[in-house]
Amino acid sequence: MAKLSEKIGYGLGDMSSSMFWKIFSYYLPIFYSDVFGLKPVHAATLLGITRLYDAVSDPVMGIIADRTQTRWGKYRPYLLWLAIPFALIGIMAFYVPDASYGVKHLYAYVAYILMMTAYTAVNVPYGAMLGVVTADSKEKSVFSSFRMFFAYIGSFIAMGIFWLFEKSIIGSTNSAGKVIKGVGDADPMQWTSIVAVVAVICAILFVLCFLMTKEHVKIERKPQEDGGSSIKDDLKALVTNGPWWLMLGAAIGQLLCGSIRGGAAAYYFANILGANIFLTCAVYLTIGEIGQMAGVAFAVPLSEKIGKRNTFMAAMAAVVLFSSAIWFIPTGTAAGIWWLIILQVLVSLAIGVAAPLTWSMFADVADYSELKNGSNSTGLIFSSSSMAQKFGGAIGGFLLLALLGAFGYNKDLALQAPRTLDAIKAMMSFVPAIGAALSILALSFYPLTTSKMNEVQAELKKKRGEA
Repeated sequence: MAKLSEKIGYGLGDMSSSMFWKIFSYYLPIFYSDVFGLKPVHAATLLGITRLYDAVSDPVMGIIADRTQTRWGKYRPYLLWLAIPFALIGIMAFYVPDASYGVKHLYAYVAYILMMTAYTAVNVPYGAMLGVVTADSKEKSVFSSFRMFFAYIGSFIAMGIFWLFEKSIIGSTNSAGKVIKGVGDADPMQWTSIVAVVAVICAILFVLCFLMTKEHVKIERKPQEDGGSSIKDDLKALVTNGPWWLMLGAAIGQLLCGSIRGGAAAYYFANILGANIFLTCAVYLTIGEIGQMAGVAFAVPLSEKIGKRNTFMAAMAAVVLFSSAIWFIPTGTAAGIWWLIILQVLVSLAIGVAAPLTWSMFADVADYSELKNGSNSTGLIFSSSSMAQKFGGAIGGFLLLALLGAFGYNKDLALQAPRTLDAIKAMMSFVPAIGAALSILALSFYPLTTSKMNEVQAELKKKRGEA
């Protein structure tokens, strides 16, 4: 049984990652379109093209991590090695060079690809740690719940920082003489400075995660010449793993839902609700983080009663229902504001229930793969979870910006066209609901039930004992 301090320490790792990831998901689209100055179609293309790179970099990092051997373990050292580079590159991604449009466009590609590389290099090993911090499937769910609880704390802090940022600039005048109505009107260096604050916190949290955790499950990989699996063998085992494909689809749908909802919020508040002292975009997103934190508390007890798969599917069904209801909210009224808050809480609670189960179920997939194929590729399996996260976020960002461009969004217009406003409303309601529905569809075929995983764990215990 792992110590409480280890579970807290493991949670601090995703607390760090989540702070930056939520900024990417919620604010990067509006940063690129309104602050950096990229045309929506160019920003959408950037997010789409870089996913091709991630399709290679994530599994490569998983393979590297699986073959790492140090006195600190296989996966844990990357938290220490990459804490500072991660923070510095994150700041770089939110810097706007004083250059021509073509140079800025190129800079955006370079900075974003570097950021995703750093994110992959630290988060694939971090995710894979869930497979070695404990051998018990139920305790993995507990570790995963700590992970998600602290992730939402990180998101809460990040959104709180952006709320203070938003509060401090709204109503003032930017360097172009324009009255600031939202974060999209802020000066570029204001963005860089606020992201730098987040970056310093993230670096500290990664180091603390390294210091407070330990790899209890020792996985020794035999050299290939002694009968160990080759990279080709590991990749073949991955692509023939049915539960892995289903979890990949479920995770992409889940993250597609979250990234579109979060990214659309800034546009929704700026163009439909307008400036509101009571409920700003940052406050709305922060309420969501609190709701998700609360939802995490229900993940383990519910999954112990009805199983991980059924709990996940029920939570996503709730997301479909409550997210779709946002379309029908009357805007411009006090009642509409309260309904928006209520539905944000309900959607967020459901997302919070499902989120920790995603990582725990990927750990189950890794155990299933080890039993089925005779070799452990935890890092490679968890690279898919990182890939799903980035695919979901990028596809969400791509769809958000592409739809805005297709429906005539223009940041210089005081009032957007009716069809543009309808597109923004859809991306707060029906479009993310489709992502949640895709998750349900994928998991309806998922075979690793509680009874099946009990069998897998029993067999693995025998095998590891013989070794």
